[in-house]
Amino acid sequence: MPVKILMPALSPTMTEGTLAKWLVKEGDTVESGDVIAEIETDKATMEVEAVDEGKIGKILVSEGSEGVAVNEVIALLLEEGEDASALDGADTSSASVGGGDAEPAAEAPKQEASKPEAAPAKGLAPAAPVSGGDRIKASPLARRIAANEGVDLGKVEGSGPRGRVVKRDVEAAMSSKPADKAASAAASSAPAGEKPAAAPQAPAASGWNPDLTGLPEYEEIPNSSMRKVIARRLTQSKQQVPHFYLTVDCELDNLLATRKQLNEKAGEGVKVSVNDFVIRAASIALKRVPAANAVWTDAAILQCKQQDISVAVAIEGGLITPVIRNAGGKGLAEISTEMKALAGKAREGKLKPEEFQGGTFSVSNLGMFGIKEFSAIINPPQGCILAVGAGEQRAVVKDGALAIATVMSCTLSVDHRVVDGAVGAEFMAEFKKLIEDPLSMLL
Repeated sequence: MPVKILMPALSPTMTEGTLAKWLVKEGDTVESGDVIAEIETDKATMEVEAVDEGKIGKILVSEGSEGVAVNEVIALLLEEGEDASALDGADTSSASVGGGDAEPAAEAPKQEASKPEAAPAKGLAPAAPVSGGDRIKASPLARRIAANEGVDLGKVEGSGPRGRVVKRDVEAAMSSKPADKAASAAASSAPAGEKPAAAPQAPAASGWNPDLTGLPEYEEIPNSSMRKVIARRLTQSKQQVPHFYLTVDCELDNLLATRKQLNEKAGEGVKVSVNDFVIRAASIALKRVPAANAVWTDAAILQCKQQDISVAVAIEGGLITPVIRNAGGKGLAEISTEMKALAGKAREGKLKPEEFQGGTFSVSNLGMFGIKEFSAIINPPQGCILAVGAGEQRAVVKDGALAIATVMSCTLSVDHRVVDGAVGAEFMAEFKKLIEDPLSMLL
């Protein structure tokens, strides 16, 4: 029987998506790992690849279709020995697979194996690099998780079709590690801007029906998937996270002078921004105050050992937070180059999930818009987000006399469940020292 190709769940919050483009047509032969479509999610446009080999028998969802539900059958794949006649009467019903799992539906337990008339359901998997010499049968998602978590696939017993290693097999192997490694894994896999499994559900944004009486003529702009996710996440954060705020004023004159000297001596294509200094300073401050580098779960506070900085980037229709991994171990030039590349991919909608999921601390900078000071909403399950305002000349008191200095106001929004006031204040004190003594960041 033909194999079902399903609409994949490419992020934990994805319930539907847009089939942006087919890269194959009916009659084309595909192999496992071939990229066959582009799917637009609430976060980005992603390439997806075939799990099994065969011939594209029938495309059921045309490209450009919006609101395609996760696990809806989008095409049928003819396996070896099958021809077009096998498509007659083929089952095209959607598979019953738990939402939010990016694993192909075929790799769920075979609960209906006794029904020979039902076609096996196969999905799409996010494209991921695979070692050419690796003969281990594993789904792309399982390979990516294993690579990120240091799991040896050769020691994992597969429960998928023909012994294929799938997501749940890797997760089972991870759960057998010592408790401290399991906690670290949970922290590193907690998506930035996404809800961890233990977090409570947010109220449905669709329940908001304001009174529109008396409004002037208006244009109705339908809410995109991204806007719906943003609304749900921000409502959840403000309603369920106990925010408090800490603000410091940082003098920037030394930093601006250092930045100018660095950019004059930097190689071609490297131009360090004030925001790069902010990211660097935040990561070093987190090293010095590790209690601020933590995320919340109902079971435990997870204090992360690596500083993965989520940086808010405005894109059409919303915003996204690409992550600078291990920012505490990178210099200014490396942070600058990586941030420019991630921001460019974000605006083009080409970020991969691993480039925007995770993160232990967030930075949001509106200084380029002339915003003096603001308070950002925390990005659960993270414990803190730093809001950065514009640098402007202000009157300050130095040695008992008035003087002029370039000053930048920064406000830390803190989840009081994770970080106490004294810890937040200690972090801000370290951050201020670093910003006002930029040479210390270069050591």
